[in-house]
Amino acid sequence: MNLPNKLTLFRVLLIPILVIVMMMDVPGKFLTACIIFIVASITDFLDGKIARKYNLVTDFGKFMDPLADKLLVISTLICMIENDLASGWMVIIIVSRELAVSILRAIAAADGTVIAAGKSGKWKTATQMISIVLLLFGRHLGNLTVLKVGNALLIISVLLTLYSGWEYLYGNRHVFMNSK
Repeated sequence: MNLPNKLTLFRVLLIPILVIVMMMDVPGKFLTACIIFIVASITDFLDGKIARKYNLVTDFGKFMDPLADKLLVISTLICMIENDLASGWMVIIIVSRELAVSILRAIAAADGTVIAAGKSGKWKTATQMISIVLLLFGRHLGNLTVLKVGNALLIISVLLTLYSGWEYLYGNRHVFMNSK
């Protein structure tokens, strides 16, 4: 197993630890969760960069990397609902888009078509991750300004989620029209 795949698996292993921390009622849980989330997010950046730079792209990585990303963000956002850091309707929109795009990609892959990530999807992911970090860190600090900025970014990420979801689905509607 190569280094990028090990980093992806490490990210997956961090998810249950992050969830456990977020569900505990202990001092410092938001800072700890924030640190775990940052470390997991860094592995997301590194695994792809290393895989492309050293030609270590594998089928396992192509499958597990995006799955690990979705599991990390969705798990964290659901825990944030439980901790009054995110609204359920926002998380429903984000999860719905992720499912719709994943299904679209699976249908396309069955016909031998690869649907690459677009810029709007990358912006969506970046704003989601930054908003999560700000909301966790802001709660740790008890800083209302940081929480407001984090919440504003989460709203922006929801708007980007809607736009990128529309972009993927509309731009690739032929996949649904041509599927058997």
